[in-house]
Amino acid sequence: MSAPLVTLDSLSAATPDGRPLFDNLTLSFGAERTGLVGRNGVGKSTLLRLILGETPPAAGSVAARGRVGVLRQALAPPPGATVADLLGVAEPLARLARIAAGQGDEADFADADWTLEARLAAALADLGLTDLDLARPAQTLSGGQVTRASLAGLLVAQPDMLLLDEPTNNLDAEARDRVAAVLARWPDGAIVVSHDRALLRPMDRIVELSTLGAQVFGGGYDLYAQRKAEEEAAAGRDLADAERQAARVARDVQVAAERKQRKDAAGKRARARGDQPKIMLDFQAGRAEASGGRERRLADKLVGEAAAAKTAAEARVERVRRLAFDLPPSGLAAGRTVLAFEDVAFGYPGSAPLIAGCDLRILGPERVAVSGPNGSGKPTLIRLAAGELTPTAGRIVRGGRLAVLDQQTALLGDDATLVAAFRRLNPTASENAARAALARFLFRNTAADKPVGALSGGERLRAALACVLLGEAPPQLLILDEPSNHLDLDSIGAVESALAGYDGALLVVSHDRDFLGAIRVDREIKLGSETPP
Repeated sequence: MSAPLVTLDSLSAATPDGRPLFDNLTLSFGAERTGLVGRNGVGKSTLLRLILGETPPAAGSVAARGRVGVLRQALAPPPGATVADLLGVAEPLARLARIAAGQGDEADFADADWTLEARLAAALADLGLTDLDLARPAQTLSGGQVTRASLAGLLVAQPDMLLLDEPTNNLDAEARDRVAAVLARWPDGAIVVSHDRALLRPMDRIVELSTLGAQVFGGGYDLYAQRKAEEEAAAGRDLADAERQAARVARDVQVAAERKQRKDAAGKRARARGDQPKIMLDFQAGRAEASGGRERRLADKLVGEAAAAKTAAEARVERVRRLAFDLPPSGLAAGRTVLAFEDVAFGYPGSAPLIAGCDLRILGPERVAVSGPNGSGKPTLIRLAAGELTPTAGRIVRGGRLAVLDQQTALLGDDATLVAAFRRLNPTASENAARAALARFLFRNTAADKPVGALSGGERLRAALACVLLGEAPPQLLILDEPSNHLDLDSIGAVESALAGYDGALLVVSHDRDFLGAIRVDREIKLGSETPP
């Protein structure tokens, strides 16, 4: 590993309510690309804030060498900011403009960044923003454009270490590829928090945060996934062996104790009969006591060794509740039309059509992916399919029960508890049935009483899946909008596994090629081109 740019020494952190996140964490990050992974809530974003000095550690220290640049998960340009402000180049560009106009002073010449314009042009080109107007209000950009522009600003600034928090969440497939290409060429350090397997695949190493601490895996995502599966299987086998050995020792100790009890009882009976000399009985009693002491010490040693082996094996196994569920049958017949668009068009008054001449038919349990760059009308198509919008031309036919999970999981509402939301969406469900369904999606006991508005993005998706998939009438068509965006890698795997076994139809908007492959999409519909930046 190269000389460390960031060093964490015996670092500990907790949530604001006191829940421990990690303890005694010692790590270093150098001039390589590190993917930082782990379950939602394990402390990945907190670790980035600790590195930036925005959050004080509960214990330990953080040392950073050189300049650190950060791309945050939630980006909101301030009011009045231009694209140049978002990129962090407004003042240096103004300085160069004054010099070019013959109005620069001595300070301008002293502080001028003569290579800025070339670096800026290269960064914008790398991220597909060549024609972006630097004077444009930043608040008019899409979420994906804000992310790409912010990353371009980091490339221009050339920090020694990049901190990227879920950089591809709002990006289409082409933009994701551009970000991956930028990272592949990045010559310095980078810590990338992501569940995007395509982005993690070419990383130099993966660091996984868990309740067991931090574990470092050399290589990218595929090697990490393979080694983690092997290590988890080995740890599980070792724990099972240790538990069997502890049980065997306990049985052997019990058998030995019972055997000694029988011998002691026989000795007492012999003494009571008085048919042997007292000196012989005393000798036998002393020998039995000495033997019993040795057996007790040996038993204690064996039990202690077995318990220590079991404790060591348990320390290698993360005790977490993992999401795993099967979907009930939908009852969808093979040849039934569940959704049909017939020459459908839609546009808002006074605007160009977002969708025009769209023909789409889903028969039986087909799996259809909708792709296209940001701005091509994917959310509009979903709202048309769900009946939330009426086409301005053409006809839409719906032939079965459908459920829509958009990125905001709006069907849950925000005020009610999870139990109340489940029963609102499934009126015939009892409270016990609602809690049982939510428990299958890891909302156990008091977690089912949490207000929906207090849930994270990943928790909202899990709750929405529970409400629509485990209700009284499972949907025959499930429409999903970027379902993997807010899930951790373990939860993505569970959702993929469940959807792969689902017998209903799927209409999925996703830029995650790994996800689409795992759920075995039958065909793909590509919508138009991106709105000009």
